[in-house]
Amino acid sequence: GRTDQALDELIGFFVNTLVLRTDTSGDPTFAELVTRVRERSLAAYAHQDVPFEYLVELINPTRTLSHHPLFQIMLALQNAPEASFRLPGLTIDVAPGRTGTAKFDLFFSLAEQRGAHGEPQGITGAVEYSSDIYDAPTVQALFDRWLHFLDVATTHPDQPLNHIDILTPDEHRQLLGTWLETDTEVDLRPLPVRFAEQAAATPDAVALIVGDTSLTYAELDHRANRLAHVLLRRGAGPDRVVALALPRSAELVIALLAVLKSGAAYLPLDPDHPAGRLAYVLQDAQVSLLLTTLSTDPRTPDAGPAERLVLDSPDAQAELAACPDTDPAATGHTGAPALEAAAYVIYTSGSTGRPKGVVVPHASLLNFLEAMRREVPLGPGERLLAVTTVAFDIAALELYHPLLSGATVVLAPKEAVPQPSTVVDLIARHGVTVVQGTPSLWQLLVAHEPEALRGLRILVGGEALPTPLAESMRTLTDDLTNLYGPTETTIWSTAAELAGGTGAPPIGRPIANTRTYVLGPGLELLAPGVVGELYIAGSGVARGYLNKPGLTAERFVADPYAAEPGTRMYRTGDLVRWNQDGQLEFVGRVDHQIKVRGFRIELGEIEEVLTDHSDVAQAAVVVREDQPGDTRLVAYVVADTSARDHDQAVEQDQLSEWQSLYDAVYSAARGTAFGENFASWNSSYDGRPIPLPEMQEWRDTTVDRILSLRPRRVLEIGVGTGLLLARLAPECEEYWATDFSRTVIDELRRHVDADPVLATRVHLRTRPAHDFDGLPPGHFDTIVVNSVAQYFPNAGYLEQVVEQAF
Repeated sequence: GRTDQALDELIGFFVNTLVLRTDTSGDPTFAELVTRVRERSLAAYAHQDVPFEYLVELINPTRTLSHHPLFQIMLALQNAPEASFRLPGLTIDVAPGRTGTAKFDLFFSLAEQRGAHGEPQGITGAVEYSSDIYDAPTVQALFDRWLHFLDVATTHPDQPLNHIDILTPDEHRQLLGTWLETDTEVDLRPLPVRFAEQAAATPDAVALIVGDTSLTYAELDHRANRLAHVLLRRGAGPDRVVALALPRSAELVIALLAVLKSGAAYLPLDPDHPAGRLAYVLQDAQVSLLLTTLSTDPRTPDAGPAERLVLDSPDAQAELAACPDTDPAATGHTGAPALEAAAYVIYTSGSTGRPKGVVVPHASLLNFLEAMRREVPLGPGERLLAVTTVAFDIAALELYHPLLSGATVVLAPKEAVPQPSTVVDLIARHGVTVVQGTPSLWQLLVAHEPEALRGLRILVGGEALPTPLAESMRTLTDDLTNLYGPTETTIWSTAAELAGGTGAPPIGRPIANTRTYVLGPGLELLAPGVVGELYIAGSGVARGYLNKPGLTAERFVADPYAAEPGTRMYRTGDLVRWNQDGQLEFVGRVDHQIKVRGFRIELGEIEEVLTDHSDVAQAAVVVREDQPGDTRLVAYVVADTSARDHDQAVEQDQLSEWQSLYDAVYSAARGTAFGENFASWNSSYDGRPIPLPEMQEWRDTTVDRILSLRPRRVLEIGVGTGLLLARLAPECEEYWATDFSRTVIDELRRHVDADPVLATRVHLRTRPAHDFDGLPPGHFDTIVVNSVAQYFPNAGYLEQVVEQAF
């Protein structure tokens, strides 16, 4: 490292660290990149005598114990001549030193090898890594990809960097072969045919339990056949959509099966959804028939020209009684639906009333049910508790999977799902063995009565599964499956068995006849461990969005890795990565869409609706999880004061309300120790009191920060109960404090007058924040605007207070 001959005779290590930034902007070729690196390196060598420590001091980066400042990857090329010397009676050899500690995240140490005559014989190297960040297989894979990249880049130096595939041949075989070996034979006979066969095989077995009512397989099949005949008379059939606005009852399951038997596609609606949403869905889907009941019909909007059939009306009941209970297909009234025909249309849970209808064909539904038969096998004697609203596609698993397996569906009433005690009672009363639910539901159940869940077969999906919840559920069952999938790829697309595992739960591997790709912006395959967008291909991919060809083309794109041309894959918008076991791990979203309690929600759309309000200038919506499993949406808004005249009367009313409220609160909290009254400090998120340790930490941190300014003459606006005053006033020459609550000022004066020192230093005034009459102008060196600022009517008022205070 010596750059001056005067240093040759000095003993020491003179190598300096050079921080280099590689510029890959503009997608250069490898040859261009090498030129850039050479120029930047030569420029750095020209200033190599600048000590690294001095550079860090000048830049002053944000320090953290998690990594080295300025850079985290070190490259050392050992190309200096090897020193040789002799000592009498000794044999000298060079050995690398090992400290057992990694100074950097990654340290590449390379050395040029030469023959006896100085001819090049390649480069050897080693990688040192921080075991807190990497493991050996990951580092080995990084090194292998680097070597592969160098091999390709030097062979084709004029190829742009983004066109160079860094994955090794083994990784290609893994990502497109080993981890996607999901080819499975599927029974492609239509669902109505398979259900009829099951009913014939187990006619007296209980198929459905709703409250105190139960139906055998034969009874359920006969009633579905009768209704199918009624639907066919009204024009139901292929390419027709029949909407269902029915309560959670036996009639709901009967109607679903009847629509499928008629060859039409069903559109399930939740009667409790807002009327505006229901009206939009009915209009957008252009339904040909709408099924309701006497209880739901008044709440269901007009469906345009579609015929309306109230199932429990006297006329409908008479017509049903007159229809045969034989299968319409067996009597020639309808044929088996084509595999590509629509089985159902599900509208995704849009957050602003503009959801999209996903059209799922029979082939996709049959493939999914075959996959579930393998992932979650059911049989006679099993009972599955169906808790999901039929407007969600995952309800199809809860209904059809048991009914094609000889098992029993226990249909939970709508009022049961939010009440964990009711769900637990249903599990015990009906001997339920399998339950599928979102993490939000499982969080409630585990917190309520975990022992009631012991031994259940548990299916969880619909939103990200928190690790603590997964750990709790692992202690309750040996059969825990985490499921993932968007509606557009037919309910679930991956599955992971979690029982017996530890740590963050993966979303698993692709199910039968499904391919999952983790891709970059250019649809290039990404290596295991690298986060990218998840694309799903295979038999589960839906036809697209109903009556929205443009959106369908945007989200359902050509699959560049498919063996058959014309194959499509769905762009999920979810960020995932492969782990070393070939399972997918969920990371987050590409956009602002999230899931809360199974609902898809676009945060940007909610923000847009909020800013449409005339009084809102800006809005931001975030997801908060202050307590594990309790996920909520929180919106923050900035008032638009420029859009309308300043309303003095409104502000005066607000001031009076706050004043009355705080007078009452402070009166109730009298008698508390001076400076320790934390009354009224409640979370604006859930309304609960903020924990005392958090408040004390906030108070202590604030006091320390103010004292660091060495205040002498302080004005505190909005003194409240004196949390800051009690700590700051003894350190100041004068302390003036104002508050609009006479009650709190009187209470503070009682405490202050009892202390001879504070009585001469502290001056208390009852007044609003903007009133500075009688206060010495230009007197204060420190002004504290306390948390009262959050109640100011607008930003202009805050500016007025600050300007007058100084």
